[in-house]
Amino acid sequence: MQIKRMLGFYDETAVDAGRAVAPPLVKVAVAAVIDNPFAGRYVQDLGPLTAASEEIGRQICARAVALMGPHQPVSYGKAGLVGANGEQEHAVAMLTTVFGNVMREAAGGGKAWISSFTKRVASGATIDIPLAHKDALYVRSHYDGITIMLPDAPGPDEIAIICAYASRGRPNHRVGGLAANEIKGVDGLV
Repeated sequence: MQIKRMLGFYDETAVDAGRAVAPPLVKVAVAAVIDNPFAGRYVQDLGPLTAASEEIGRQICARAVALMGPHQPVSYGKAGLVGANGEQEHAVAMLTTVFGNVMREAAGGGKAWISSFTKRVASGATIDIPLAHKDALYVRSHYDGITIMLPDAPGPDEIAIICAYASRGRPNHRVGGLAANEIKGVDGLV
């Protein structure tokens, strides 16, 4: 499946609540817009979407990591938007372990489950992509997200697949939980 459009988003926070954020928090997201081969009809086997997600994922994840510049990804999340003639399941099929493994590889590894969100939308909808630490899901300081909007996408017969990364946890986090420097990284939870 060919990528029709690729959209990138960059968000850098250097000051939050009047306090310097050092190092800055960098969040990025990259979306690929493709034609939905199953728009307008029910298909039992969505395997072709899952298979296509590997190469699409490689392209957008490489672009996202490059967009981070010198910063390294320590959190990640994924999302999918499907146009009105498709099913939410079409986006879900593209965000399975196949896509997740590509995201982990691009981030230099990761043990944790990758948070995700999908929905069926009209063009120009926004989506909030959840972020969590790549090695341990219980690191509360890294529960975050990035909100993006895809102008003119996805069309009724399109799917948009999105990867997102962050360079650190939230600025000024202070709600306890497992600290990033206490991660064991064995089971993806702690």
